[in-house]
Amino acid sequence: MPEHSPSLGVPGLSAELERVYVFVVHRGPTQPADVSDALGIAETRAADALDALHDIGLIVLSEIGDGAYLPVDPQVALGAVADRLSDQVADLRRQIPDLSEQYQRSISKAPAEPRTLVITDATEIAHWYVRLQHQAGRELLTFDRPPYVSLGMEPLEVSTISRGVTWRVVYAPESFARESAWAEAVRLAGRGEHARIAASLPIKLVIADREIALVGLNLHGSRVEALVTESPLLIGLLAETFERYWDRALPLGAVPQEEVAGADDIAEALGAAVATVTAADGGASRPTPEQQAILALIGAGLTDDAIASQLGFSVRSLRRRSSELMADLGVQNRFQLGVEAARRGWV
Repeated sequence: MPEHSPSLGVPGLSAELERVYVFVVHRGPTQPADVSDALGIAETRAADALDALHDIGLIVLSEIGDGAYLPVDPQVALGAVADRLSDQVADLRRQIPDLSEQYQRSISKAPAEPRTLVITDATEIAHWYVRLQHQAGRELLTFDRPPYVSLGMEPLEVSTISRGVTWRVVYAPESFARESAWAEAVRLAGRGEHARIAASLPIKLVIADREIALVGLNLHGSRVEALVTESPLLIGLLAETFERYWDRALPLGAVPQEEVAGADDIAEALGAAVATVTAADGGASRPTPEQQAILALIGAGLTDDAIASQLGFSVRSLRRRSSELMADLGVQNRFQLGVEAARRGWV
């Protein structure tokens, strides 16, 4: 018998059946004894193999009634087998979506592993920010600094706070570069936001219930990239970082929003929330609302231009007021002003 290679690889066709089939194709009319002699297998096994090939449709019985088997043209016989296999594969593919859906439902019932993913789409980052606000049930910890991927979130923040969620935020000086940003911060503080200002912030950050966090990975605006994580270890480190900056940051005072009618009221609104001067000051008077606002923004590291813009002063007027404040406290520069204001309990 001629050598046959490679294997046909027909599902359900064993190596022995394939050898018998190829033998019949090459020989033509074949009796079980012919297969037994040629392939060295028992004649009963040869007969069973021929019957099996007949059932598959690869061979047929001779019409002359001599018990011999004849091969069907492989182009027809194997083509039919291939068609049946194609139908079975197509049917299997149709069942895959339903089976996959059942699988996903089953694994969703099991406790999910903590996940961490990187997002590079601005819209998706904004959606995650909204999602964390909706998801929070106890607290939200936030580092607020540019660049921003979404604005106008005040109504959602107020809604979140109204649900009893404690919202603590540390602002960077750059947070107030946008027009009316200072007034917005004062309004939010009046609605229940706990706000402070730090000289700088290392990252953008939102932590919900200390269970999931959104971290900005690019602070320069050249590309959009953020990290979402549920890793307890990573969230613990982020929360610890937040608390460190929170402890060092300058408190931001505010009054209810309805008492802040416009830019002229911002300084008064901020000053109304500061504590009275400490006894160590020997009974010195408390700062005016205007002075308190100037001290808060100077302490946050804002430039004269930024402070003047937020408080509605000209730069020249701001510098005159700062000089008068330094003269009142008997200091020569901004650094000494900050030290003395802290000593008196003004900041």
